[in-house]
Amino acid sequence: MRNNQSTNLVLSSPAYLYCKEAVRKKTTPKYVKKQMRAWMTIAQGKDSNYKISTKKLNQVISLLKILRMPKGLKAGQSLFECTTKYQWLTYVAVICTVERDNPSKRKYESIILEICRKNYKTYTVATLFILLFFTEPQFSRFYSVAPDGSLSREIREAIAETIKSSPLIYEFKNKKRFKILRDYIFCNTTEIKYMPLAYSTSRMDGKLANVFCADEVGALPNSYAIEAMRSGQLNILNKLGFIISTKYPTLNNPFEDEVDYSKKVLDGLIKDETRFSLLYEPDNKKDWMTDDLILQQANPVALESEEIWNDLLKKRAYAIAVESARENFVTKHCNIIYTGAGTETYVDVAQLQSCKVSEIDWRGRVVYVGLDLAETTDNASVSMLAVDDNNHILADSYAFIPEGRIDEKMSTEHVNYRELLNTGKVIACGDSVIDYAVIEDFILSIEERFGVRIQAVGYDRWNALSTAQKLERAGLVTVEIRQHSSVLHPPTKLLKEKILNGEFEYTDNTLYEINFQNARCTYDTNKNQYVNKKKSTGKIDMVVSTINGMFLVQQDYFLNQGSFVIQTF
Repeated sequence: MRNNQSTNLVLSSPAYLYCKEAVRKKTTPKYVKKQMRAWMTIAQGKDSNYKISTKKLNQVISLLKILRMPKGLKAGQSLFECTTKYQWLTYVAVICTVERDNPSKRKYESIILEICRKNYKTYTVATLFILLFFTEPQFSRFYSVAPDGSLSREIREAIAETIKSSPLIYEFKNKKRFKILRDYIFCNTTEIKYMPLAYSTSRMDGKLANVFCADEVGALPNSYAIEAMRSGQLNILNKLGFIISTKYPTLNNPFEDEVDYSKKVLDGLIKDETRFSLLYEPDNKKDWMTDDLILQQANPVALESEEIWNDLLKKRAYAIAVESARENFVTKHCNIIYTGAGTETYVDVAQLQSCKVSEIDWRGRVVYVGLDLAETTDNASVSMLAVDDNNHILADSYAFIPEGRIDEKMSTEHVNYRELLNTGKVIACGDSVIDYAVIEDFILSIEERFGVRIQAVGYDRWNALSTAQKLERAGLVTVEIRQHSSVLHPPTKLLKEKILNGEFEYTDNTLYEINFQNARCTYDTNKNQYVNKKKSTGKIDMVVSTINGMFLVQQDYFLNQGSFVIQTF
């Protein structure tokens, strides 16, 4: 009976009801839906490792009922009445999702919130800090960091105003529960201290942060502040870190790294059960001037507030009319990187994964080999492609990494290379630099190993000239492929079309999927599309080698029907 009551409490909570409603709507972005579905499985009691603690849920509800909104149109009302739907999900998921065997241990440690301005992201974390004042162990320490001191203190201001507006929280039997000073807030009941930190690039180590928040992470010059906070949490049972921001008009910033990693987790490419991500960025990033769905997906609060929605429409109209206002509107109110207009994801990894097959029979096939050798200290890749009787592209791709830099690469790229070595698709060679002889021997072994005939090997002259000469001496046909948009556009376009049409096949290859997830495309002045390494969000060597192989396929098979007349560029 008690279990039924607990289940009913969870399933009737605003957090679960929001997920149940939103997961079926177009106004919910795809990655938010993925996170919702994963959490709903736990809420429904279907997860063998995690559950929702009804004790903690009741505690959250009780505290929200006595906390008061300090200002605004709903000043004086309880937070229970004012909390928006996505905030409910955040509060319940973060605080109440626990291990079945150890209910004192929370599931989530890293909370990523990507959401537009005026969606209460800072106030959401401030409220969570207040709730955690009453649930965390005695003597815990909370910190907030941001690009500058004033931004860091935004959370402090929100906490202070809410506590002072909530008499049942602020005082008990004529004794103040909180000491609110300019530099910190101290909870007398639990002796927990919260401090907003002024930003530094070198002086944040040594902080033992039970809970921290990094705000406006997109404006941070590097990830030092986040890593300093995380490194101080190693010995804490219930460590918790909030990473929150809107988009910023730069492709390379710490927040984009966090978002990209979260997407890989939600896509199932990387296993990380401690991460909870609400990524309110629109699925379509092209039609911000006309598509209302972009605003709806990036601004969940606007779906509940007519005033906010109307204000967004006014701002959009102004941005359309005044070009100087566009960058701010598109980045801050649409969650689209405006300087990335002309930069887009190459292929949705879900589309690629739909092309995965259990096995490919290579015996007797004519194959085309593409190389991307890059720098000797970086990843390199060899891909082989063939065309079957249905004009489907068959692909197999291998990555080569310097063995002496595996740990460094795992840390900086957030990819478990040691685990991937067991798949056979990743090969470690050399020490701090790649041993090209291993790659050359691998290519020369392809015909015997797979029972195929190599028609040609395509390479980029910049790093592969020596290797190409050795392969030529061994009897293989090699073709230099100039890495220019006018040359690469046709195979890049054809490869994408084959994947989107389901005319592409590959076998299980996690790193291959990660490379496609990382790949970003740009367009030149003639609208030629090409994969841009600099604007991509990680390693894309396997994609580049596939495109080089696709160039050969297109030239030889689709244009010249096997006569192998390669155009000169």
